[in-house]
Amino acid sequence: MKEDKLREECGVFGIWEPAGMQAAQSIYYGLLALQHRGQESAGIAVCDTVGPMGNICSHKAMGLVSEVFHQNTMESLKGNIGIGHVRYSTTGSSSTENAQPLVLNYLKGTLALAHNGNIVNAEELRRDLQQGGAIFRGTTDSEVLAYQIAKERAASASIEEAVIRTAEQVRGGYAILIMSPRKLVGVRDPLGLKPLCLGRRGRSYVLASESCALKAVDAEFIRDVKPGEIITITEEGVRSDESLCQKEHAHCIFEYIYFARLDSDIDGINVYDARIRGGRALAKRYPVEADLVTGVPDSGLSAATGYAKQAGIPFALAFQKNSYIGRTFIKPSKEERESAVHMKLSVLESVVRDKRLVLIDDSIVRGTTIANLITMLRDAGAKEVHVRISSPPFLYPCYYGTDVPDNSQLIATTYSAEAICQKIGADSLGYMELSDLQEMTGSLPLCKACFDQQYPIEHGGNHE
Repeated sequence: MKEDKLREECGVFGIWEPAGMQAAQSIYYGLLALQHRGQESAGIAVCDTVGPMGNICSHKAMGLVSEVFHQNTMESLKGNIGIGHVRYSTTGSSSTENAQPLVLNYLKGTLALAHNGNIVNAEELRRDLQQGGAIFRGTTDSEVLAYQIAKERAASASIEEAVIRTAEQVRGGYAILIMSPRKLVGVRDPLGLKPLCLGRRGRSYVLASESCALKAVDAEFIRDVKPGEIITITEEGVRSDESLCQKEHAHCIFEYIYFARLDSDIDGINVYDARIRGGRALAKRYPVEADLVTGVPDSGLSAATGYAKQAGIPFALAFQKNSYIGRTFIKPSKEERESAVHMKLSVLESVVRDKRLVLIDDSIVRGTTIANLITMLRDAGAKEVHVRISSPPFLYPCYYGTDVPDNSQLIATTYSAEAICQKIGADSLGYMELSDLQEMTGSLPLCKACFDQQYPIEHGGNHE
């Protein structure tokens, strides 16, 4: 299924524990809660603030969090502060070398960095680093960030000053965690494209991509990090620098449509409630006579519930999901990936037989998965299948850390909605209208560039 879904680049989690405590276990649980944001690789880096200066321990590898970390590995990660990362690559190859956190030894010390997002001027910064004499062979924008911070640290009084100097030069969507031997620093891009929040558990402080990760470690949600804000956590507590904050914001709409976990709150908006409102908007815009409303597990279920409530049509589960089947996007051939769709989802025939169905999903990228599902429903006896999509058609690439394919792979750039309806075998098709997206998030300013080409940052036309 995953080959026809968008993927977020990654999730980040960091914690400052009082001296004498161990951070790795909490980071592990935090990363498990963020696993939906990236399944290719995982990593943890920790440091003991009372130990030898610069002694950062780290472990990272390809695979899920539970596959990468085992008891003996966890016991070797000693330190009371640390950062963790789960990754899906949008720049650089999918390999252990590009897994994070990155650990960098430089003239003034050591740092570790975990990054979610995409830096649109990474090439420019890379050239400046090389022209400045830096020995730089990195392939990802995350490595550019780490080397740039190290470079700025040479002329700065502190690591947070180096982070500010770097952030002043960076353009893109990002949430970054930086660990020095004594400090934990978090920074969010000035537009707020990527989420980052702050929590507390007793005397410990946590930074995470989503609030669901705070709950996983019994931390209390304090607030979202402000767009452009830089948070520094030390033994003295939390300090905030808002010198890069600005009035203009553009929060990624896809956090609310698909990426974020249902039990997260991002920038004052509950994700589950937003998806319910999206489903209601679809029902108002595209009503149809039907017997049942259902959703594609798991991403379409909340919007389907909202559609059913608004339309007054019963909601039912039409698919049984096998959660133990491997991730289908790693299957080696198109045929095997499509076969894996059938292994991962099976139709509840007694539910759909002789029924007119409304099938809700969050998006159509290439159209392959939804076409397979419609065929499965018809083979199980469904009389009609009316498809409703809780996002507008994808027409343009994303440059800020979301894996929207190039235009040649986006079905909506080639076919009209009517033609797509025919290609996927639906009885009718309705996409969320651009004007209805705001119903999901109220007055929150949004980035919708993958739908309307209104990019909030100049990107130079290079989709890394």
